[in-house]
Amino acid sequence: MWAWRIHGRKKGGIGLVTAFVLVKVGTSEHLNFAKSAKEDMLKIKGVKNVYGVFGRYDLVVNVEAKDLEELSRIIMDKMRAIPGVMATESLIIGY
Repeated sequence: MWAWRIHGRKKGGIGLVTAFVLVKVGTSEHLNFAKSAKEDMLKIKGVKNVYGVFGRYDLVVNVEAKDLEELSRIIMDKMRAIPGVMATESLIIGY
């Protein structure tokens, strides 16, 4: 059984799950997709910052959530629903 060590700032005595989510956006009108996806992600509760990057991924998103279930909902239900988002990869901070 895995034990998750929750890393991040304390909010009311409760540790937050912190993650960086790598995001690929569609290739058609690439810069427009990346720019609009970045703007939409900044509106999501729990998203702390979004960085446009060069390389295999287009965006790096800093996310904080109260637990892994909430983090999953943010990524699966909100981030992946944004037009132009093709794929995500999550890096959950462990220590």
